[in-house]
Amino acid sequence: MLDFTRLRVLVAVARAGSVTAAAEALHYAQPSVSHHLAKLEAEVGVVLVRRVGRGIVLTDAGRLLVARAEEILGQVESARAELAAHAGLATGRVRLAAFPSALATLVPTAAARLAADHPGVELALTEAEPPEALTALRNGDVDAALIFDHADPVPGDRRNTTTTPLLQEPMYVVTPADGSWDGPRTELATYARENWIAGCERCRTHLASICERAGFAPRVTFETDDYVAVQSLVAAGLGVGVLPGLALRAHRHPRVRADRLPDDRRRVSLAVYGRPPAAQPVQAFTAALTAAAAGPAGY
Repeated sequence: MLDFTRLRVLVAVARAGSVTAAAEALHYAQPSVSHHLAKLEAEVGVVLVRRVGRGIVLTDAGRLLVARAEEILGQVESARAELAAHAGLATGRVRLAAFPSALATLVPTAAARLAADHPGVELALTEAEPPEALTALRNGDVDAALIFDHADPVPGDRRNTTTTPLLQEPMYVVTPADGSWDGPRTELATYARENWIAGCERCRTHLASICERAGFAPRVTFETDDYVAVQSLVAAGLGVGVLPGLALRAHRHPRVRADRLPDDRRRVSLAVYGRPPAAQPVQAFTAALTAAAAGPAGY
């Protein structure tokens, strides 16, 4: 029996014109593509490709098999789609990677809605910051990645991914509730002389950027990814910080004050691999998450 993976490799090589380009298109290592081609030629007993310079050309047998392989693979994909449509959402699984404040706010609401509407669909959760979530998505470890962007996109390979915008999340400067300052509380320049508490690596980069636009460099004395710890440090008078609305919705320390920054937001979106339409369970979860995100993004 011909191996479907090797047939896909042969078709990719025929379309790309080289092993290197096919490996890139398939997200395989180049030696892996060469190995699959060699195995396929051994299975069929004829030469399928010939190297010409840096590229590859098909033999007559190779062209014949590529034509049949495209038909075979197309029929297999059609059968899978028909079976998925027949099964509907009676069963299925969605593996989601999401950042902490979303796991504490948007995701539980969406999960409850998904469970009520489609009780046969299982939801598996993994905590990950956006770059790691996108890596997990490309590696096939998760089916969807809940991510956020500030001014610059999340670093990582987004080829062949589809992104659904969910909300524009407001940002807040967080200060001790009993503190007093001479300047407006909603302007970062008011806190130029204060110690700062910074978050994850990308959040620290964002903090440095917005403070630079306000005319100063923040003096960061504490760094923590934990938004609960940030608020506790602020409440203890050890510095000030900037937090997104979802973090304040998830947890609000009674001894801190949060003032919305008028020109600062972050974009929250859901990324899935491949072109639409996504698998039915992923579509159902996307709809549930979109509904959950329609509520207020602040605290």
